[in-house]
Amino acid sequence: MTCGRIPGVIIDPNTRELLRAAVHNNAEWCAAVSGGGSFTAEAWTSARRTPPYYPDGVTLTREASAEVLLAGMDTDSPGCSVKDSFAVLDLAPAGFEVLFAAQWIHRPADAPAPSAPALTWSRVTDAGELAAWEAAWGGGESTGLFHPGLLSEEIAFFAGRSADGRIAAGAAANRTGAHRTHAVAGLSNVFTADGTPGDEAWTGALTAVADLWPGLPVVGYEAGDDLDTAVRHGFAPLGPLRVWLHTA
Repeated sequence: MTCGRIPGVIIDPNTRELLRAAVHNNAEWCAAVSGGGSFTAEAWTSARRTPPYYPDGVTLTREASAEVLLAGMDTDSPGCSVKDSFAVLDLAPAGFEVLFAAQWIHRPADAPAPSAPALTWSRVTDAGELAAWEAAWGGGESTGLFHPGLLSEEIAFFAGRSADGRIAAGAAANRTGAHRTHAVAGLSNVFTADGTPGDEAWTGALTAVADLWPGLPVVGYEAGDDLDTAVRHGFAPLGPLRVWLHTA
């Protein structure tokens, strides 16, 4: 999976800071979903296997050492993966293959407001709602991937409901750096269900994030058609990333 339709990104000082903020935001989200792990200046790692879809390590700098990174993870059991946040590592000698490539993205705080959503959007507030949200997100029953401990001041799950109360779209968001220069809101797991147009999820989620945390740029990462959709909703690319999967 590549992002060839997006032109090259010129990294100016402000863009570098936004990229760093996006990377840290995502690592903190991965740590929250995974229930722990360890942060160093160069990376976040988990010594035990993380939940499905979540990496065992996330690099935080371009200079992160592959050796030190891998030493903090369980590479012996199946499914170990690494988010190479700057697409600079070569993990092939350690038995990894590139699973997919994507682009970090950001939407400026002063971007035009999205059009009014068609669904009724609200924040998920309890364990029962979160289970229903996850079931809609996954197209089946909730598995507990998104545990109630995630319902906190800095993490929000948004649900877009149809007139009959059904969750037809949703997204997750997390705020980081609230007391730093580059505070950001990370947007992830944007989805629609049962034929709801994809643009509705982005419109509703962006509106909900702006209402909850006004004045923050929104960051995340996407690839392929989802990247095109994000760009259509005011996002711009910050730089490439790769996810490596241990296959040896």
